[in-house]
Amino acid sequence: MNHPGRLQPDPGPALLDLYDEALPEVYGYLLSRCGRRALAEDLTAETFLAAVEAVRKEPPPMLSVAWLVGVARHKLADHWRRAAREQRGLQAMDRGVPGTSEDPWDERVDALLAREVLEKLGPHHRAALTLRYLDGLSVPQVAEHLGRTLHATEALLTRARTAFRHAYNDHCSPPRPGPGDRGKEGHDD
Repeated sequence: MNHPGRLQPDPGPALLDLYDEALPEVYGYLLSRCGRRALAEDLTAETFLAAVEAVRKEPPPMLSVAWLVGVARHKLADHWRRAAREQRGLQAMDRGVPGTSEDPWDERVDALLAREVLEKLGPHHRAALTLRYLDGLSVPQVAEHLGRTLHATEALLTRARTAFRHAYNDHCSPPRPGPGDRGKEGHDD
């Protein structure tokens, strides 16, 4: 209850006190998911700006590192949504929708290789796979983060797994010899 004339404690200093502890956690979370330092830095800044706005509201949120990582997760999902919209706009006439066949693919892959392969995917596929498999969110939670229906998210995850598998196989397959490459199969340069 707000009483006229009574001062409410300012949550700003609490956020400032949390900053030193939370900064490496938030930045590390973002960098491990997006793999690009400049983007992780920008999203970290957006996260803390959003936190400053949030503590100005009544009632202010309960500040914690976990809460800030949650804000960072939302900022990353927002970034991927924007990137996907931009990509769809640029490629609307160039490309059709990939197939949606079921493809259970449960192999374990090396984390660095997986990050390289994720970078080759579109932002909408990267977002869905990261939220589902790296963050461990349920499909309904992924749907909520991406602003999609449950069924649309399930279809997106199916297409994303297929795209990941193809990109992974392309990345790991040795190049096939071309027509002028006879006799070169045994060479390692």
